Amino acid sequence: MFRPVKTKKVYEEIIEQIKNLIVEKKLQPGDKLLSERELSERLNVSRTSVREAFSALEMMGIIAIRPGEGSFVRQVSFEGILEPLSFLLKVEASDIMQLLEVRKILEVETAALAADRARPENLLELEDALGAMLEGAKRGEVGDTADDSFHFAVAKAANNAVLIKVMNTLSDLMNTSFRTARQKLFLLEDMPSLIYQSHCRIYEAIRDKDVPLARTRMRDHLDLVEDAMLRIKNAGMKSLKGFPADASLPS
Repeated sequence: MFRPVKTKKVYEEIIEQIKNLIVEKKLQPGDKLLSERELSERLNVSRTSVREAFSALEMMGIIAIRPGEGSFVRQVSFEGILEPLSFLLKVEASDIMQLLEVRKILEVETAALAADRARPENLLELEDALGAMLEGAKRGEVGDTADDSFHFAVAKAANNAVLIKVMNTLSDLMNTSFRTARQKLFLLEDMPSLIYQSHCRIYEAIRDKDVPLARTRMRDHLDLVEDAMLRIKNAGMKSLKGFPADASLPS
């Protein structure tokens, strides 16, 4: 059932094999896994690698480790399937620019779906997020929380349950891995105003059900953020000289 492991990252290969066995229904919810010793012998790997794999699988919600009893396959939910993605990205992600590329691929089309499918209650939620963003900017607050609320509201407006969960996973990853970098973004001169105005343009396209424009404006917004993040990374800049003008907040 198992095959010898030949990889530099041994624990990841163990994880992959166990996940595949679950997908193929060779391991069922409630099944007991081999012990660390038995599995290490079967796979010809160290017990430490098996222990690391089991710990990761438990964090993902795929197995339950019961002291004195062993490790058992859990009933895996959709969230449990997404959790390995989040876990592995946290292990592997070393460059915020790569994460922003993934975000752009997903969110540009999410905005397009939102423009096509948004319901009145979705528009109200977007408006509430914009209001919170504006008030926070006027008070000089770091705006990452309101920013998250707006983007999650866009995902909800797309009215696709799977997409909402994927976007939520991505948002969690941004928050846990790059919180400090994101907060620095909002401390740059004029950036809270620029981000607020950029979000307003996205909202208007969604409200007007203009699908191509929603795509364009979300892409422009994420380009703005990506450019600023790159400048922070490369130069530690304190202002946005050279960015679009007219960054004043509405009264």
